[in-house]
Amino acid sequence: MNKPLAVTALLIAIILLSVSLTVFLNNSKPADSPVAQHYTYTIINSFPHDPTAFTEGLVYADSFLYESTGLNGESSLRRVNLTSGEVVQKVSLSDEFFGEGIAIVNDTIVQLTYLENRGFIYDKNSFASLGNFTYSTEGWGLTYDGKRLIMSDGTNNLYFLNPETFQRISQVQVRDGNTSIDNLNELEYINGNVYANIFEQQKIAIINPQTGQVKAWIDLAGLQGSTGSSGEGVLNGIAYDAKNDRLFVTGKDWTQLFEIKLVPSK
Repeated sequence: MNKPLAVTALLIAIILLSVSLTVFLNNSKPADSPVAQHYTYTIINSFPHDPTAFTEGLVYADSFLYESTGLNGESSLRRVNLTSGEVVQKVSLSDEFFGEGIAIVNDTIVQLTYLENRGFIYDKNSFASLGNFTYSTEGWGLTYDGKRLIMSDGTNNLYFLNPETFQRISQVQVRDGNTSIDNLNELEYINGNVYANIFEQQKIAIINPQTGQVKAWIDLAGLQGSTGSSGEGVLNGIAYDAKNDRLFVTGKDWTQLFEIKLVPSK
């Protein structure tokens, strides 16, 4: 090969390598921006909430709230009238169990317990027991994305479970940029994202469940309920009315449940 042809071939090879590298790097970038968005809120409505309900799990379906309450000797699964706050159906857990997150999967309700490594399955309509299952971690929050159960245990991990066998499929670590986000608590799956209460903080993380990256924060400072008999009174409980695009939040032993609208921070 003569010199001009060799130089031309080398230049072409360099250009092709550069293009390939650019495509690879672009395709390798995370889907989310490393800088999380920030929101505050405005209150749209407030509804009565049982001040003795130590809220650990919350779901909205069929015009009712479904609520899991905690504390040994006080734990329960409830169906609650949203408007009045009346508990219209309830089943209590044995005193040895501390109720935690819940999720509705088709015609069943799945409920976690805190330290007992036991989950319960109920008929959604009758609350009749349909069985139980075990897991190796603590049980905190639970939600359902239509295919998988998503579970938190108070660490920075989200665990994905098979909704039929309850076996762990995978897990992802939650981070805001490079910062680990621990104490993930009550969960709600909303429009492709996981909303997570952060234990003992007045904020909710909006998480990409594929990458674990925090996409946004909701600052709920100033939103208060009641410290109740437990004295804890922390924010805990997220529910979403998909049909009417309504977001609800409450806390442990709070006297009110709030419908809020997100407002971008300035």
